[in-house]
Order: sequence, then C-alpha cells, then structure tokens
Amino acid sequence: QVQLVESGGGLVQAGGSLRLSCAASGSIVSIHVMGWYRQAPGKQRELVASISSGGTTNYGDFVKGRFTISRDNANNAVYLQMNSLEPADTAVYYCNADVNMGWVFRTYWGQGTQVTVSS
Repeated sequence: QVQLVESGGGLVQAGGSLRLSCAASGSIVSIHVMGWYRQAPGKQRELVASISSGGTTNYGDFVKGRFTISRDNANNAVYLQMNSLEPADTAVYYCNADVNMGWVFRTYWGQGTQVTVSS
C-alpha cells in the first residue's frame, strides 16, 4: 500500500500565498507523475498542476502563472506554491501520484487539504 499525506492548506486573504506539500510513502519503486487536483463545492474535481519524474509540468488554464509545482524525487514529495490567490481558488486540494509498486502501477490520492481564500 501507498499513503499520500498532504499539508499546508489553510485560510488566506485574496492576494496571499500558500505552499502545499505532499509526501508519499509505502511500497514505492518509483513515481511517474505526481499532481494536484482540486474540488470546490458543487463542482467536478479538476487538474491544478502535474509534474513527471523528468520534470515536465502541466497546469490548468486557470492557473495563469500564479502557481508553481515542483517535486523531490528522492523523497517522493510534491509541492505546490500558490501565489496571488483568489476567492475562486477556494477548494479542497488533493495530491495524486501514479506509483510503480514493482508488479503493478496504481494511482493513489491523498485525503485532501482545505484551501480557503477570503475576499
């Protein structure tokens, strides 16, 4: 089994910044893609950003240069630096990882961390 543990969410005023962290542990040989998704009340879960083991990144259109994803392959961790936050960024943010466990590839999710941006 693999566990993803997120941290760093909270309450921030519009224009502020937060840094989310996610650490993966368990039966891991390697991790291909790690990413962050978010889900606001009444909306579908959407991609915020993803990063491959080689460093290729992908961002949701709404990010518009405000967020930066990075990862530490040696420690199976991924980070999301969020700047210029807006009330529309309020959501539960989930960490995601495509894990090579040696005999199978599986996708795992964290439990989510709440981000609330006040106006």
